[in-house]
Amino acid sequence: MTTRELLSRTGAPLTRDGLIALLTLTRPEDRAELWAAARAARARLSGNLIHTYGFVYPSTRCRNACRFCAFRRDNPLARRYALSEAETLAAALDLAGQGVNLIDLTLGEDPAADRPDYIQATAELIRKLRAATGLPVMISPGLAGAGALAAYRAAGASWYASYQETHNRGLFSRLRPGQSYGRRWAAKLEALKQGFLVEEGVLCGVGEDAADLADSVLAMVGLGAAQMRAMAYMPPPEAAAAPAGLWVPPPPPELARARELDMIAVLRLVRPEALIPASLDVEGLAGLKSRLLAGADVVTSLVPARRGLAGVAQTEMDIDNHARSLAGIQPVLAELGLKAAAPEDYRRRLLRLKALPPSLHDLPPGI
Repeated sequence: MTTRELLSRTGAPLTRDGLIALLTLTRPEDRAELWAAARAARARLSGNLIHTYGFVYPSTRCRNACRFCAFRRDNPLARRYALSEAETLAAALDLAGQGVNLIDLTLGEDPAADRPDYIQATAELIRKLRAATGLPVMISPGLAGAGALAAYRAAGASWYASYQETHNRGLFSRLRPGQSYGRRWAAKLEALKQGFLVEEGVLCGVGEDAADLADSVLAMVGLGAAQMRAMAYMPPPEAAAAPAGLWVPPPPPELARARELDMIAVLRLVRPEALIPASLDVEGLAGLKSRLLAGADVVTSLVPARRGLAGVAQTEMDIDNHARSLAGIQPVLAELGLKAAAPEDYRRRLLRLKALPPSLHDLPPGI
């Protein structure tokens, strides 16, 4: 079957075999056709508007031993910090002043995450962020229980972001040792039940194959995720000198990058109404153009400079040189005939997202 024939079936949605075929394209002209179809789908939905997310990571403490994350609990070289509430609010106000559409409050999984005092303090921070900025808030606290989710929703959070990173249970256990696949998935179902919009995500270049990626597409669509993220795995510098087994082996960079870009395009085609991010947290500003060409309609991980904040995948890249700012990305948007959406554009998009059908099933298909 030709690429064009495969693309003509995207609204079906594609079968697992069709997804695998799209995710194993190798000829440049076939991949270019895939990306062009994704851009056309984006334009039909939102014209030339691109949404922007401000990223605030107030604490890098974590209780997990994920083999892909620089802030894993047993990485002695990780940059650890905890910002005060005042510092966090100042960073968010900086981002709101730039004109971003949403505040992405990323907390990792703090060792205290299940304690009532931690949940109460986080809920209060969400309230203050909403009041100070007037913007929607995405909460990324890792695995959260029903009580914590209820507190964060009552405080005004609109989004719950939590990633499986893969929907292959065996690979999940290697990426996230000691964690429960089922509990992490159930937290997203609980968040949907409580009225959150949910973001789900997958890592590329961590040992998966095209069939695994196809299963992830089906799982994210089946979940009813309103935002679906694909991101290439980029090991932190300290992984190169670490003993074998502590980190996911580094993939060929071009393989991980190609898979991310093709996943962005496929996700756009299979669920065109969803938000699909282009993260600055992988290759910085240099990688933005290709991700937008692949069909992304959100630029995530805008980070205010010189406020002591770190990224996640790339903890320092393009932060303090102001490249990960709204002004920093404007030339790339202009080159592609795109423009940054205003906060009111994003509020309208949220209303459309909230009207989407609910999740299709409780567990990923075929897993």
